[in-house]
Amino acid sequence: MKKKVFIDQKPLHCPSQLRAIHDTMDILSGKWKITIIGCLAFGDKRFMDLMREVKGIGSKMLSKELHELEINGLVSRSVQPTKPVTVEYALTAYGETLRPILWEMADWGQHHRLKVKASFNGEIRNG
Repeated sequence: MKKKVFIDQKPLHCPSQLRAIHDTMDILSGKWKITIIGCLAFGDKRFMDLMREVKGIGSKMLSKELHELEINGLVSRSVQPTKPVTVEYALTAYGETLRPILWEMADWGQHHRLKVKASFNGEIRNG
C-alpha cells in the first residue's frame, strides 16, 4: 500500500484549485466574517454600528473576528482622538477585492430563497 505524503496537512496530489478554496475558507471561516465584510462593503462602520447590524454577534466575538480580518489584511481599524475615543473599521483595498464575490453570493442566495419558496408553495398546493 502506497503511503500518502502530506505537507501542511494537505495531500501533495491535491489540485491547486481545491487548495486555493481551502485557503480562502480558512480566512473566511466562521459564522460571522462574511457578514462583517458584507456590512463593511456598504461603508465604514464603528464598532457599535457593526454590533447592531450583525444580528446575534457578541462584542467579544465581533472584536475577535475584526482582529482576525485585520491580521489578514481585509479590514483596517482607525482610532480617532475624540472623547470618547471613536474606532472605525473599513475594508482595505485588498478586502474590497471580495466585493464581487459577496454580490454573487447575495444574488445566488436571493435566487435560492425564491426557488425554495416556490417549491414550498407548490408542495402546499399539491399536498
